[in-house]
Formats: sequence, C-alpha cells, structure tokens
Amino acid sequence: MSYQHKDLAAGRWSRLSLLEQMANIGSEVERALNWRIKKNTDYAQKAFERALELIDLTLDNDRNYAHLKEIARMREAIVDYFFGTNQLMSSEGSWRSYFLPFTYASRRNR
Repeated sequence: MSYQHKDLAAGRWSRLSLLEQMANIGSEVERALNWRIKKNTDYAQKAFERALELIDLTLDNDRNYAHLKEIARMREAIVDYFFGTNQLMSSEGSWRSYFLPFTYASRRNR
C-alpha cells in the first residue's frame, strides 16, 4: 500500500496518543470540509483520502475494543457523509463539533 503519510505509517503514528491521532484526523477532515465549501473537489478528495489513511492507521494500531468500535463507526459515518447518501444525516457542523474537543485536549496535553 502506498501511504501519503509515510513517516506516520512507518511507526510514528503508533507513538502518538489517541487524542493526538484524533486531532490529526480532524485536521484532515477540516481541510476536506473547507475545500468542499470552496468547490475544489480535487483537493477535498485528497484531504478526505488522507483522513481515511489516518483513520485506518489508528484502527491498525489500537487494540482497545471501545476505541476500535467508535473509530470504525466514525469511519463509516464520514464515508457516508462525503461519498454516500448521508443516511446518517451528518453535517459539516457535526463533523467540526466532533473533532474540536480532540484538538483542544491534545493541545492542552502538550
């Protein structure tokens, strides 16, 4: 598999806390949302793919069942929002609200 985040895939990702991982995923989702608003589908697609890559790295590294369940469900919902029929009724605001606490918490823990 070809990774866009090569240094993270090589092991650095697993050394980050779950808060840091979720904050980084949130950054990519924010980029995808912002590019989507600006009608730049190419950049939005690339940011979304990077977010999925980070989500998958998190799923591969985390062995806590509760974390895995939530992260897998979040992955399903975000794919539904960006490329599905949005059956789960997500919104831009709901995604921003979901990831914002992770960003604050990871910055506080520095």
